[in-house]
This record gives sequence, C-alpha cells and structure tokens, in this order.
Amino acid sequence: MKLKLITLVALLALSVTGFSQDKKFYIFLAFGQSNMEGNARVEAQDTTNVDPRFQVLQAVDCPKIGRVKGQWYPAKAPLCRCSTGLNPADYFGRELLENLPKDVRIGIINVSVAGAKIEVFDKDNDKVQAYVGAQADWMKNTVKEYNGNPYAYLVDLAKQAQKVGVIKGYLLHQGESNPNDSLWTTKVKALYDNLNADLKLDAKKTPLLAGETVNADQNGSCAGFNKIMATLPQKIANSYVISSAGLPHRGDRLHFNAEGYRKFGKRYGHKMLALLGVKAPAVE
Repeated sequence: MKLKLITLVALLALSVTGFSQDKKFYIFLAFGQSNMEGNARVEAQDTTNVDPRFQVLQAVDCPKIGRVKGQWYPAKAPLCRCSTGLNPADYFGRELLENLPKDVRIGIINVSVAGAKIEVFDKDNDKVQAYVGAQADWMKNTVKEYNGNPYAYLVDLAKQAQKVGVIKGYLLHQGESNPNDSLWTTKVKALYDNLNADLKLDAKKTPLLAGETVNADQNGSCAGFNKIMATLPQKIANSYVISSAGLPHRGDRLHFNAEGYRKFGKRYGHKMLALLGVKAPAVE
C-alpha cells in the first residue's frame, strides 16, 4: 500500500511538472527589429525539407497558420509573428543541424519589433512605455502583441523553453533605428546582462551573435552603423559580429532579400558551430 502511494505521488509530480529537460535540445533567443522579424517573402524552398529536429516556440497566437502561443512547431517560416517573413534564424537552424550530431535538436524563440530602437527591449517597463507611446500605431500594435513589454515577454518564453532544453546563445539583428548611437553597445550590454541574470545563464557559455546592417558594398543606408557594431566585442567579451558583406538587399538598402537572409543565417550558424567546437565547411 505504501509503495503504491509513493508511486502515485511520483506520477502526480510528473504530471504537474510535465517536462523533462533535454541537454541536447539547443535553444537560441532571437531578437531585434525588422531584419530579425523577417522582411523577405518566403519562397517554396524555405518551407520544404525542414528537418523535424528544427523547432520554433511560437511567440504569439496565429490561428490562420494553426499555431498557438507557447507551443513548439516545426521551424517553417514565419519564425516570428504570423505575417513576418524569412529571417536569419531560418537558415541558422538549418546550418547547425547539417553539422551537428543527429541526436541534437535546435529551437528558436523570436521576439522582434520592426522599426524599434534597442530601447524597446529595456527591462524597465516604464521606459518602454514612454518610448513606444511616442511611436506610430503600427509599432504600438506590434508591441501590444508582446503584452506591451518585449523584454519580459522574451524572458517568459525563454523560461518556458528552459524546462525542455538548454539556452545556448542569442541572435541579434538591430541597429537601423540607432544609426548614430554611440551608446548602442552599452545598451546591448545592459540587455545581455539582464537576460543572463534573469535566465540564470553563464555569460562565458552564452554567446551573443550580432549581424551587421546592409553593408557598404551594397550601398546600405545604415552601413555606417557597422563601425559602431564592430566595437561590440570590446563591451561584451562573448559577442561576435557577423559580416553582411556581399549580401543583397531587397532594393530599399535596409532589408535583405531572401537570398541575403539565407546566406546571413548560414553565417550566423557557421560562427555558432565554431563556438560549439564543431568544424564545418565554409559558407558564402
């Protein structure tokens, strides 16, 4: 009788927690503005042959594509919100899985806000509300989808993900809205430190990968910002800048086209593989 009671208590405890952390489920948090949201039209090749080991934790409810917030799905674009497009995370995940052992899975959480300064991810909600309150309605609506606080929203999803996997790093693409901001690296450092503290992550084991804006060789409108971004590793020891050299844009000199996102994602992935100690063939 006593044994049965112990077994019943154990089963109840399991049903309450309802999870088992998989150390080989590598999770990455993606955030930024429109280029990390995804601004290119998704093409057929982007939704086919997606390895089932590549997953996305849905950030918002998207009934039209059959997704519910907080549930894991195969990582077919869109990986941010319901109507966003292709972004670097799409091919980042693919690049990792092509070069990692078959028992490793990859998970993406993407909370991004088009047009927003890095300030939209401030931990201080009063500052976020003051910033967003002065922006256009379309941005207010985007932030509203994240319950008015993108930082807290990202942290909540990340904590949920930590129940089933291990956060291995951050993917950032932001800067077009902070083009001449000499304090940008300081602000990103504060965001990085807050995330590590709230998620109980070791900075030495949690790299931040930041992608350049459209490059000067493509006549990028904000290419000058890349000089500021180049100093990020001086502020955050475990940070790395991913080159955008040669990556085509969609004609506006701000957003990459689908080809650009595919190559960019592979570059992010190639760098992460190196940080994981995995040798992989060079990418374009």
